[in-house]
Amino acid sequence: MLRTWQENLESLEAIRQDEDTCDLVLRMSALSRAGKLGPFLLELAHDDELDEMTKGTLTEIAQDRNFLHTVEEYFQRTEIFH
Repeated sequence: MLRTWQENLESLEAIRQDEDTCDLVLRMSALSRAGKLGPFLLELAHDDELDEMTKGTLTEIAQDRNFLHTVEEYFQRTEIFH
């Protein structure tokens, strides 16, 4: 169980350390909370500059409200340390 928590924390911190990824995940979280994720997902699906694997990963993340909430909460709780 400790290893799972450690891996999760490492993943959250990796997101935090990559500014572009951090911004994207926080924007998806805000869109999700506002109920406005649909247009984002539609635009993502039609983006010719992204490969299918990236589109699939981003779609999966965007649709996981628990994950988005966890990332946002982690960032808020750890902001003082960064």
